[in-house]
Amino acid sequence: MNTLGRSGVEVTSLGFGAAALGNLYAPVSDEQAHTAVRAAWQRGVRYFDTAPHYGLGRSERRLGAALREYDRAHYTLSTKVGRRLDPADGTGDDLANGFAVPATHRRVWDFTADGIRRTLEASLARLGLDRVDVVYLHDPDDHAEQAFREGYPALEKLRAEGVVGAIGAGMTQAEMLTRFVRDTDVDVVLCAGRYTLLDQSAATELLPEAARRGVSVVIGGAFNSGLLADPAPGSTYDYTGATRELLDRALRLKAIAERHGATLRAAALAFCAAHPAVASVLVGARSAAEVHDCADQFAAPVPDAFWRELRDTGLLPPEEPS
Repeated sequence: MNTLGRSGVEVTSLGFGAAALGNLYAPVSDEQAHTAVRAAWQRGVRYFDTAPHYGLGRSERRLGAALREYDRAHYTLSTKVGRRLDPADGTGDDLANGFAVPATHRRVWDFTADGIRRTLEASLARLGLDRVDVVYLHDPDDHAEQAFREGYPALEKLRAEGVVGAIGAGMTQAEMLTRFVRDTDVDVVLCAGRYTLLDQSAATELLPEAARRGVSVVIGGAFNSGLLADPAPGSTYDYTGATRELLDRALRLKAIAERHGATLRAAALAFCAAHPAVASVLVGARSAAEVHDCADQFAAPVPDAFWRELRDTGLLPPEEPS
């Protein structure tokens, strides 16, 4: 177990990302979602991450229901604030936002202090819990002023009151997360897709700054939304179609991994976990089979010769840990 900053909140090195339980891209049944969480528990995962955004609350409801069979003291749960869910007429679907669910609610950006509390209260109701361990400001990219002026102080107050154990921000960019690390007292930041075998932009400032200041980093998007899981024509990168250049790079990485008796998935996860600032790597899964595969890949050794070849061929900067 690794502690998030100075918070005392602990997470496992491998975490369960529950976006898929909100029907990300395609439907998932309640039973499938439940067995995925059960498989994660069987494999030793004790850190689970969700958000209201994921399936308009469906991920939170399913994750909360699945975790009810376990002792609350034995797992860590994070959710996110910044997108308030307001009731809608329910017509149509949410596929434009990536989730195969009815449009029962609409998302409203809200990083006000009142909005933070209201959103967290609604999340607790959906989860069926009286507390969560970690709360992240979710994607404040276009709302920086309000997030820093109102949202972050609201999280600080919740932490001081003991309502949550650790606070932070989660984004798909490194620059604003670096600002959170430098200018606030966050315990943790969740960086998705910016520290992978294809993109090390978080290594420039975010990870070194977090290490210096004792702030933990949770890495999401280790597979860059699919390209590093199984590169092939049609693979996605950051939720859109991968360019030919990125696909060729991923295929080169896969070939090198296989030549050294490893898999690209194992190498992608090992790379994210190797940095000393990283406390946990979140991996999304929609079935028990995917969970078991992720756990197997996370535990699989990746030979030193693989990393040497990446550096020798310029596919990985020489200073990156592995």
